Amino acid sequence: MRVKAGTVTRRRHKKIIKQTKGFFGTRRKLFRRANEAWMKSMAYAYRDRRNRKRDMRRLWIIRINAAARINGVSYSRLVNDLKQANIEIDRKMLAELAVNHPSAFAAVVQTAREASPAQA
Repeated sequence: MRVKAGTVTRRRHKKIIKQTKGFFGTRRKLFRRANEAWMKSMAYAYRDRRNRKRDMRRLWIIRINAAARINGVSYSRLVNDLKQANIEIDRKMLAELAVNHPSAFAAVVQTAREASPAQA
């Protein structure tokens, strides 16, 4: 005696179709195409959760470099000076200061430059 999987299969299909709402064309309507699209989208989402961290760090570095050059120092020199001065502030917070609080960023740069032995 065989077991019909009608309700189970329908439920599984409906779950995928519901998750592909907003996809283009048959990628939202037909189960097989929707399932392919959904699996691909989940792979992209997994990958891009990691890539986002990479992208944000790049953005912070770009912002810090731009603000550092306004203050007369390159990014690499600033990071080195901060390390020499034992100022432990991460790139995210430095970028935040650079964009929203330029005077505070300038003070951090000045403090790092004064404490750096290379400036002697």
